[in-house]
Amino acid sequence: MLQLSQFCTLGESCMSAVTDIIEIDPEKMSGTPVFRGTRVPIQNLFDYLEGGDNIEVFLDDFPTVDREQVITVLELYKVKLLDEYEIAA
Repeated sequence: MLQLSQFCTLGESCMSAVTDIIEIDPEKMSGTPVFRGTRVPIQNLFDYLEGGDNIEVFLDDFPTVDREQVITVLELYKVKLLDEYEIAA
């Protein structure tokens, strides 16, 4: 299960950004990480991108998610990936 703290090695402001965008609530979608204020799982974004769709298609299909949320999620994952890569190197 995804833990929000896994994203942030950059301090409190990073954690605030994560909790502003990602919501994990056992009462909502059984605790699946979703875009805050929606019932849209974060995984759906990656499924669309892996399937060859672009962000516009995702946003059209999930109008409750806005572009800023998508970009922030992608940036958070990018920072985490690059941080893990540096640790491994």
